[in-house]
Amino acid sequence: MSISRIAARIGESVTLKLNATVAALKAKGEPVIHLGGGEPESKAPVDAIRAGSALLETGEVRYTAASGTPALKQAIIGYTEKHYGRTVEPQNVMASGGAKQAIMVALQTVIDPHDEVIFPKPYWVSYPDMARLCDGEPVPVEASDGSLRPSVDDIALKVTPKTKVILINSPNNPSGVMYSEDFIAGVVGLCEQRGIYLIMDDIYHRLIFDGRQPVNCYDYAKQTGEDSRLIVVNGVSKQYAMTGFRIGWAIAAKQLIKVMGNIQGHQTSGPSALSQQAAVGALTGDQSSVEALRTTLENNREVLLDRLKSIEGIKVTKPDGTFYSFVDFRRYERDSVKLAEYLLDEVRVVTVPGIAFGMDGFLRISFCGAESDIREGVERIRPALVRYPARQ
Repeated sequence: MSISRIAARIGESVTLKLNATVAALKAKGEPVIHLGGGEPESKAPVDAIRAGSALLETGEVRYTAASGTPALKQAIIGYTEKHYGRTVEPQNVMASGGAKQAIMVALQTVIDPHDEVIFPKPYWVSYPDMARLCDGEPVPVEASDGSLRPSVDDIALKVTPKTKVILINSPNNPSGVMYSEDFIAGVVGLCEQRGIYLIMDDIYHRLIFDGRQPVNCYDYAKQTGEDSRLIVVNGVSKQYAMTGFRIGWAIAAKQLIKVMGNIQGHQTSGPSALSQQAAVGALTGDQSSVEALRTTLENNREVLLDRLKSIEGIKVTKPDGTFYSFVDFRRYERDSVKLAEYLLDEVRVVTVPGIAFGMDGFLRISFCGAESDIREGVERIRPALVRYPARQ
C-alpha cells in the first residue's frame, strides 16, 4: 500500500490509544484504575443540555456557516470580553470542531513546507504531528535550567528564519504548570518583533488553583489590529466537561479568520449545529459548574500530591492548574513506555508515558477522576515500584 510522505510521518495519538485500551480492559471486567485520563468526570452543564435538546426536538439540525453560527459567535464574543477584557467582532471569531481543530486550521493557514513551529517541553502529544501534517517541522524547547518552564531566552535561541509559529499552552498539559506573566509578555514581544505567529492554547485557563488568575496575553500585545499575528484558542471541552461535544474556537485578525474559515469549510463544512447550540447554553448559562469543577480538581490535586509523597525517589512539580501532574520516575526507570506498560500489566493502573510529551522517564498522572481512584491508584503504584525489576 502506498501512502503519502506526510502521512508516513504521523504517529497514533498515545492518549486516544490508551483510552481504547482502558475501554477494552474494563469491558473484560478488569479492575483498571485510569490515571491517564484527559477529561473531567463531571457532567455537562444543564443549560448546555437544555439548549442542545431544544434544537434537537425541532428536528431542524442543519448545516451552519463554516465558521460558526451567529449565536455561538456572540457567545464567544461575550466570553472574550468577560475573561480577556477584549472586544472583538464576529469576523474575528471562528468556531470549530474542538480546540484541536482550531489549532490545526490555524497552522494550515500560515505554515509552508519546512516552516518551523516552536513549543515548550513538555508539550501536548498532538503538537508535533500537527506541525508535520502541515509539512512543517516541530521544534520542542527544553528548559535550560532543567525545570518544566523554559525561559523566553530558551525560546528565542530556537528561533530561525524558518520559524513561523510559537505555540504556548498555559496552564500546560501535561505538567499543569502555568507560565509567568514575564514569560507570556516576553513571548508576545518576541513574536511581534520577529513577525512570528503566536498561538495561545488557553483551553485550561479557567482551571487554575491557589487563588491565581490566568495570564492574559492581550495585556502585552501592541499589535491589536489586522497586523496582529496573535491567535487565541479556547473551547468548552475542559472547563465545561463537554469533551464529546467537540466545540472550540479561535480569535484572530479578521483576514486570518476568513482564510481559516475557508479551510475549515472544505474540511468539515463547519461544526455540528447541535453541539454549537449546546455550547451557547454553556457559555451564556449558569457558570457555577466551572467553579465546582475547579474546586474539585484543586482538592484532587492535594490528594494526589499527598499520596505521591509516600513513593520514595520520585519528583513532581506542583501543578498550578489543569488536571495533570508530570511525575519524574527516572530513579526507577528512564524508559517511560516500559514503566507505564509495567504498571498496567502488574497492577492495572493506567498512566501516560512521558516520552509522548517529549520527556522520557516521566509519567503523566491525571487527577480528573474520582478521589477514590486517585488514592487506590497510587496505593497500587507504590508497592509495584518497590518490586520493579529495574530498580537497583
